[in-house]
Amino acid sequence: MYHTMTDRDAGSRDAPSVAAPRAAAADSVGPAAKPPLWIPSRERTRASNLAAFAAWLAEHGGAGSGAEDLAVALNGCAPGDPGAPPDRAHPPTAPYHALWRWSIEHQEAFWSAAWDWFGIVGERGGRVLVDGDRMPHARYFPDARLNFAENLLRRRTDDPAIIAWSEDGRRRVVSWRELHDLTSRLAQAMQGAGLGPGDRVAALLPNVPEAVAILLAATSIGAVLSTASPDFGARGVIDRFGQVGPRLLFVTDGYSYRGRRYETLSRVPEILAGLPTVERTIVVPNLGAPAAGHAPAIPDGVSFDNFIRPFEARAVDFVRLPFDHPVFILFSSGTTGVPKCIVHRAGGVLLQHIKEHRLHCDIKAGARVFYFTTLGWMMWNWLVSALASEATILLWDGSPVHPGNEALFDFADGTGMTLMGVSPGYLEALRKAGVSPRGTHSLTELRTFLSTGSPLAAAGFDYVYEHVRRDVHLVSISGGTDLCACFLGAIPGWPVRAGEIQGPALGMAVDVFSPGGSSMDEGKGELVCTRPFPSLPLGFLNDDEGSRYLGTYFGRFPGVWHHGDYVEKTPAGGYVIHGRSDATLNVHGVRIGTAEIYRPVEGLDEVAEALAVAQRWGEGTRMVLFVRLGPGLPLDEALRDRIRAVLRTQASPRHVPAKIVQVEDIPRTRSGKIVELAVTAVVHGEPVANVEALANPEALEYFRGRVELA
Repeated sequence: MYHTMTDRDAGSRDAPSVAAPRAAAADSVGPAAKPPLWIPSRERTRASNLAAFAAWLAEHGGAGSGAEDLAVALNGCAPGDPGAPPDRAHPPTAPYHALWRWSIEHQEAFWSAAWDWFGIVGERGGRVLVDGDRMPHARYFPDARLNFAENLLRRRTDDPAIIAWSEDGRRRVVSWRELHDLTSRLAQAMQGAGLGPGDRVAALLPNVPEAVAILLAATSIGAVLSTASPDFGARGVIDRFGQVGPRLLFVTDGYSYRGRRYETLSRVPEILAGLPTVERTIVVPNLGAPAAGHAPAIPDGVSFDNFIRPFEARAVDFVRLPFDHPVFILFSSGTTGVPKCIVHRAGGVLLQHIKEHRLHCDIKAGARVFYFTTLGWMMWNWLVSALASEATILLWDGSPVHPGNEALFDFADGTGMTLMGVSPGYLEALRKAGVSPRGTHSLTELRTFLSTGSPLAAAGFDYVYEHVRRDVHLVSISGGTDLCACFLGAIPGWPVRAGEIQGPALGMAVDVFSPGGSSMDEGKGELVCTRPFPSLPLGFLNDDEGSRYLGTYFGRFPGVWHHGDYVEKTPAGGYVIHGRSDATLNVHGVRIGTAEIYRPVEGLDEVAEALAVAQRWGEGTRMVLFVRLGPGLPLDEALRDRIRAVLRTQASPRHVPAKIVQVEDIPRTRSGKIVELAVTAVVHGEPVANVEALANPEALEYFRGRVELA
């Protein structure tokens, strides 16, 4: 659907920057390109960080980079388009692609320029890239010395660094000065406990300011941080932190979710029994535990206040370490085995996050940045890193729909939120509930709207522009815990098209491969990255020879990162992700991405969620579609016929399932991803490993022993 400007819209608070014309596509990418939903205004494009970076690069010797053309395109008319009317932007797709290609073909020049333009705090050293043709052995800035936290704590003022709200109504503001001082006291306390570079700290906490200070304190002394959310059971915590071997463990007394309060301290003795390396446990009060004194029934337990009480705030003594010094240990969220412990390098994550924040998401100093996440997902690390751009980070603790469906939009208005990030599932739930924040909230500061965790369908794009805000840069982004960064994402100045990710991130050699390893300009294939990038993981813990690491990402296409997404390029230069490769269905020899099924089916008002698997049947396989319907709705034959019809017309006859079965719930990971592989195992009577990775493991029982599938 187009969003054209009317007389009524012209003076409204959320009129679009530029009406998307119904005539030929504005960026001349060919007749097959979808028409844009939104095009940014020339003023917005000129003021973008990407425009400033392109102009700086053109001035500082970015020969052959296309930066000059991009700067011209972003700051005025594109080359060859002198007659563009003054009241509309010309989307600079070709100049951006030229800069992107230069950024991957001349990585030393690009990442060197990025370091300088970002103002990375540290000593860069002489070399930029060593073994750049050997993935995963390439090394960036091998002579550099930096500290992750030092780059995040650039300010020490009374302006807000963190604004934190909880679903139960609690609100806190932490200034840059207060955050620095709390970090200082925590870092001294950690050093007083004997910690130093390379030691490991674990945190089992809700999304509260203390968690951010713990990240900053640990990384300021060179310790390595690993986090999880407090809704994990004891087994799930041990499966993760037991591999990490932390010396310090931060826990909370409890958390709130959907109006219920959950106590967590009773689990801690069992957790500690499985974590023999923990020397001290620190309790962070969240539900009103005593602020002083030892935590009850916890060996070597101490309250947060008592842990830092002996130390006065002073200037943080940031320990500068090599670029590749480990900073975070993150965990895979799949259900195919014990979680993989992915070790990330400080410099690589820092560079990638600043690049994504400033150049792709256009985050500037003073911006107010929010992503709905817990400490169990890499988007929390991504959110905290926005401090490096001198943005205020916004933390939400609790359910996104409590005390009501519009809770996050109340948060947006109450904090002046400029960037909002949520999951496609959240948007779909709002759409089906008839929530229309555009009519009830001002959202005047909201400029950028992000979605990730799974592909955002075209209906989700339409919902945001119709019911949230018309003048907003809406982007689906895609990357992962594996790289703690994005392969695909936002491009300021580009039009937004329904169902498409705008394009590849700078410095990321993204491509689509056929099963045989050939690059594909058309059709669906495997998402790959053909050249190194700074946030390549250091490896997996307990994988001394690196065989699991190499097999996971480089086993399919030697020397090429295989990400595991099933994807295709679009005529407009964007990308559409059709689901995970390992969940792609192979029915009668035809590969079908699960997202191709979910988009049309979940567009039906009756269907809340869908999940498709391939069931072994006879000599081959057949597709089974499970659906969760709205409250009290039955799955009758009439609805089955409508599901078949919408798949046949909006996808193809090959997308029509052999069986359609109703279930009460659909299992998903704690980061919101549905788990086709776990359901496939249950359907076939096979065990499911790593059940603790699921937010609702009890939902698996709805798929077990179904008579419809016998």
